[in-house]
Amino acid sequence: MALGPLGRIIAQGVVAGIAVLARALPAAYAAALQNARKSGADKAAEEAARKGASFLGKARMAKDEALMVLNLAEGEATAEAVQKQYDRYFEANKVEKGGSFYLQSKVYRAKELLDEYVKEKNAEQMKEGREAAEGQKQQSGKDDQ
Repeated sequence: MALGPLGRIIAQGVVAGIAVLARALPAAYAAALQNARKSGADKAAEEAARKGASFLGKARMAKDEALMVLNLAEGEATAEAVQKQYDRYFEANKVEKGGSFYLQSKVYRAKELLDEYVKEKNAEQMKEGREAAEGQKQQSGKDDQ
């Protein structure tokens, strides 16, 4: 079954168009990459990845947001308080009880971040305590002399 001269012309046009696109798209992509390198966009992407962000946006929650999610003030953020609020809000947002998986994941991420914050705060307090004890020890050693 013959397409006729019109069908043949259309088919040749489509094939020619595909050939042009097959050459133009990789060249345009290479040019875009080269422009991004010149403008420093690749460095910005690397910096964002290093800080824990993905190309879609922020990957980590801020400490202030985590405190708000678990309804805590910065001064009352202890390991026990964080665990208590986590249990309360995680249980309240269970999907089986008609809760929200999104909110449950926010509560989980907030606990994760605040646990890290509390650990760092405790380590810092221990370090300060040791330094103060050493300072008192050295002071009492000078007093004896």
